[in-house]
Amino acid sequence: MPNNSTTSSWLFPPQTREAQFDEKWSFVGKKEKHCDPARPEDARQGDNWDHVAFDPEHRLVVSVVPGKRTEDKVQQLVQDFKERTGGRLMNLLTSDEYAPYKAAIFAAYAEEQAQPRTGRPGRPKKPRQVVPKGLKYATVHKERENGRVVKVSTRVVFGTLVAVMAALAKSLVSKIVNTVFIERHNGSDRNRNRRKVRKTCCFSKDWQVHEAMTYFTMYSYNFCWPVRTLRLKVTKKQYRQRTPAMVAGLTDHIWTIREWATFPGVNRIRDT
Repeated sequence: MPNNSTTSSWLFPPQTREAQFDEKWSFVGKKEKHCDPARPEDARQGDNWDHVAFDPEHRLVVSVVPGKRTEDKVQQLVQDFKERTGGRLMNLLTSDEYAPYKAAIFAAYAEEQAQPRTGRPGRPKKPRQVVPKGLKYATVHKERENGRVVKVSTRVVFGTLVAVMAALAKSLVSKIVNTVFIERHNGSDRNRNRRKVRKTCCFSKDWQVHEAMTYFTMYSYNFCWPVRTLRLKVTKKQYRQRTPAMVAGLTDHIWTIREWATFPGVNRIRDT
């Protein structure tokens, strides 16, 4: 079992300061084009997307929501990310231009603002939802020709350009708005989980098993997988290996799969 310091510390939110959102495609049973909407059993066949919130500074998978690529799944992802980070505003949020992220981020972080009285007869205006001043969200747009990226541009959605530039100045890993860290992790996860390889005969045949393996590989990576770019140089030829969870302040050592799999689960009670 983990030592006392690990047991007590990992229950707290990670030291996440920025996040990148993305979706990774895979499929279950058969490709989406072969699914028949009229067949109930095909509702759990076809495309299955990993909706992921990734901490680029600590290489930490903060939240994962697998399933069909829908607005509801994006809403679940952003809300779960907010809860797992203690509701704090991040220095910067980034994603591609997938439209549902804007509405999901607004729904998760918007605050009520009372409307000033007009002095006229009648009921006062109801409070309206507004974006907090500290919220900064930017998107990356990629233009492709013949399957290759030829131009990349960015756009500030929430916040100001000055605020986003200030956030980038504080970042430990990024100088420009990007999604390269989560995209690199997508490749790493495909290598660790054969079910996610684009062209494979190892694809999942069962929807529930596929999602269970998604959670297993994603979250075990945090605690059990030392990341080369996170290692610390101890001597000229020696390095101290570290996992994302260690760098994010969730633990103090590399966990074994047995230690991670047998650690008591924690139920997060949500207000209803």
